[in-house]
Amino acid sequence: MGFLKKSLVVFLILLNGVLFAQDISAITKAFEESYTLEQKGEYKQAIIKMKSVYIPRGYEINLRLGWLHYYAGYYSVSTTYYQVAVDLMPYSIEAKFGLAKPLTALKKWDSAIKIYKDILELDPMNSIANYQLGTIYYNKKDYNNAYKYYEIVANAYPFDYDATLMFAWTNYYLGKSREAKILFKKVLLISPNNQSALKGLKLI
Repeated sequence: MGFLKKSLVVFLILLNGVLFAQDISAITKAFEESYTLEQKGEYKQAIIKMKSVYIPRGYEINLRLGWLHYYAGYYSVSTTYYQVAVDLMPYSIEAKFGLAKPLTALKKWDSAIKIYKDILELDPMNSIANYQLGTIYYNKKDYNNAYKYYEIVANAYPFDYDATLMFAWTNYYLGKSREAKILFKKVLLISPNNQSALKGLKLI
């Protein structure tokens, strides 16, 4: 009986501290079945399962529905559920990363930038947020801003392929040929005969 009570308390805490009328076993079963359906690529059916136990103030359920709608290709709907999750738990980095996915798919770059900057306010050294921001600015040809964020990742992970390569190209476009050359050569240590790095070196 003590174990059952403890399990109940933990589950209620996980569901954002709100006491819900739904049968806990039904909610657990819906999550479990949605995972099985997701593995089969049956996202619409997984969504139906989760909606059958939907709780407006349930963080985990909204997060799950955001994820499923994203992979089903319903990006606008996905943002709605992820936004609810963010509103319910404003300090949740996972919810913000989730929200950034459909925003990026919708090419809502300003909104995506804001989300990544919100993450960096909570975790300034977050490598994923810094890298994604760098990439958005790089694609916008805003190399000065791209440099700022790629530099953080490159310093934290000096032998990371993606960060080193993108930082190399950013240096190149900023006219920092010496730095770019060093970085392109480092890329070749990580990925010998890398075509992008070889092209960069040829251009310098």
